[in-house]
Amino acid sequence: MILVVVEYANGKVSKSTWEMITAAQDSAKDSGRDASITALVLGSNVAAIAAEVAKAVDQVLVADLPALTQYDPELWSAAVAQIATEGEASLVLIGGSRSGREYSPRVAIKLDAPLLEDVITLKAAGETLTAQRYTYLARVTETIEAAAPIAVVTIKPGVFNPATPKAESAEQFDVDLSLPTPRLKITDKTVERTSRVGLTEAEIVVSGGRGVGSAEGFTQYVEALADQLGAAVGATRAIVDAGWRPYSEQVGQTGKTVQPKTYIAIGISGAVQHLSGMNKSKTIVAINRDAEAPIFKIADYGIVGDVTQLIPAILTELKK
Repeated sequence: MILVVVEYANGKVSKSTWEMITAAQDSAKDSGRDASITALVLGSNVAAIAAEVAKAVDQVLVADLPALTQYDPELWSAAVAQIATEGEASLVLIGGSRSGREYSPRVAIKLDAPLLEDVITLKAAGETLTAQRYTYLARVTETIEAAAPIAVVTIKPGVFNPATPKAESAEQFDVDLSLPTPRLKITDKTVERTSRVGLTEAEIVVSGGRGVGSAEGFTQYVEALADQLGAAVGATRAIVDAGWRPYSEQVGQTGKTVQPKTYIAIGISGAVQHLSGMNKSKTIVAINRDAEAPIFKIADYGIVGDVTQLIPAILTELKK
């Protein structure tokens, strides 16, 4: 079987999970392996999550335990490794989120399996798994292979098209786990509250760079345009380092990787570190006063002009 570890947030299955299911379907084609797709849901009070994902897979395994209320890499890796072993999985798919990148190596060690990280394509033929991933700041695509009875793979967010739920639901099964004694104790948790769509989930992202002039300018131009379009807000590292925006909004090599349908870059010159986090967006719109800015080399649409004049004009037209 192909085991997909479900990611979810705020009571809903995350977009990354639907993308992993598509990756599982791709790898199952002409693979010669057991192509059944099993979703594993870990957590507490996750009945709604299990019911939602059951519409896109062959079966759902549910570990609904108080011990799994909070994410713990040791517990998650132990649970995934146990289910993969008991179910004789040939492939384990984990999201390329911050938590997924943290516990996936632990799973690979427990299973004595190869680990392929941040893949963007996935094909299987017998026991040989072939994948591709970006390297050198996404300038190069490399092909990697794993030849083993089982492999652990993390899927790069925003690359695969999300799977479409079916009308019928797969059968669900409760599982018993042998979990280690937790060594991690969470004493406090801070949740960022926002009315906007999440950066990695958004179909439209509006990002700002130093060209917006100031923190007030960011609010006046970037946030205003994002609100008008129902978009997520992103920022360059320079903006975050200056304290204008929180790290959670940073896009780039040391921030988040996004691949929305539309990415609007306002006052962003286009340093390679930023481009590596957004250059695979479907459509890129760049607004900058410098006609020679590197961002224009990858933009589908470019507007050369003063942000302080262009954005108010665009907002006026949108409000009409």
